[in-house]
Amino acid sequence: MDFSLTPEQRQIQALARTFAREVVVPAAAGYDQSAAFPHPIVSEARKLGFTHLIAPEAYGGVGLGPLEVVLVAEELAWGCAGIAATILLNNLVAEPLLIAGTKEQKQKYLALLRESPGAYALTEPHAGSDAGAIATRANKTADGWLLSGRKTWISHAPEAAFLVVFAKTGPEAAHKGISAFLVERGRKGLEVSKKLPKMGQRASSAAEVVLDEVELPADSLLGNEGDGFRIAMKVFDRSRPMVAAFAVGVSQRALDEAVHYATQREAFGQPIHQFQGVGFKLAEMGMRTQAARLLTREAAWKAQQGQPNTLEAAYAKAYAADTAMWATTEAVQVFGGYGYSTEYPVEKLMRDAKVLQIYEGTSEIQRTIMVRELVRDKRW
Repeated sequence: MDFSLTPEQRQIQALARTFAREVVVPAAAGYDQSAAFPHPIVSEARKLGFTHLIAPEAYGGVGLGPLEVVLVAEELAWGCAGIAATILLNNLVAEPLLIAGTKEQKQKYLALLRESPGAYALTEPHAGSDAGAIATRANKTADGWLLSGRKTWISHAPEAAFLVVFAKTGPEAAHKGISAFLVERGRKGLEVSKKLPKMGQRASSAAEVVLDEVELPADSLLGNEGDGFRIAMKVFDRSRPMVAAFAVGVSQRALDEAVHYATQREAFGQPIHQFQGVGFKLAEMGMRTQAARLLTREAAWKAQQGQPNTLEAAYAKAYAADTAMWATTEAVQVFGGYGYSTEYPVEKLMRDAKVLQIYEGTSEIQRTIMVRELVRDKRW
């Protein structure tokens, strides 16, 4: 069993680490306050290939795998989870194209992702965890499709050049009646609301999307009719390790900030890390962060090997997200009153961590997946 990274992987990790420290960190607080889309940072990230990591070189991408993605994701999220999401969530849009797209669809839409964000539109006001309950409809016409419905909390929607939209083509078939469509910006009937206000990860935009009888050509269907749910679940198996890596990056930053503060801050004549009440917090933060990192890399490695990773992805996503929320809360506690101040980064880390327990499947849903997969295990 070899836990070491290849020279190429270490180089990619180092590039992302340098970018996070020199470009992301200095700008993170400003974008958190303004909630503006970080166009200059995304532009710089694009030059390094971070916005199109998984697209094959034949389609203008870098052609990296899930393990390299989590290495980059951890480093960028160490700098700012919101900016990391803004840079890397294009992977969420590229994945369904790689899973089910035709050659023509890949050529057109993966090229678009090199120049601008895309959006992955699955969640609806009354269908989050229960994807099979989506109400958006796609009806066949003589020339293609007619889409109507409403999506919410769609990342990158305000800036996206196109969206991957999931809709019911066979409403009586529950999740088996879901299909996926490629919807370009500017289509008549497609409306993106103003950005939704958020507690954390404010540099990453999200909005509601309304589809009012949007006409689409026949070749906008991604995969076959009824393939949507299968596509979405395959995407999650590959995207959840990336989100877990965001959480690992946030946890590591919380640990680093807490260790630095605890060695500088003194009480009763000694650095506060020498008090067990503080020192043991640091030890626990380090232990849980490393455990989350190993779970994340295993889930990504299995995906990279083409092996089923549904269970491992659920383990990684839930544990890493829960660890990030816990670790950032402990970091605020280590800082005491200063931890509650916006002059220090730990309160932002805590706000950024919370949504990691929610998007890409809540921590509760991940545990539901774990139970399902464990019961399927025939070792017993």
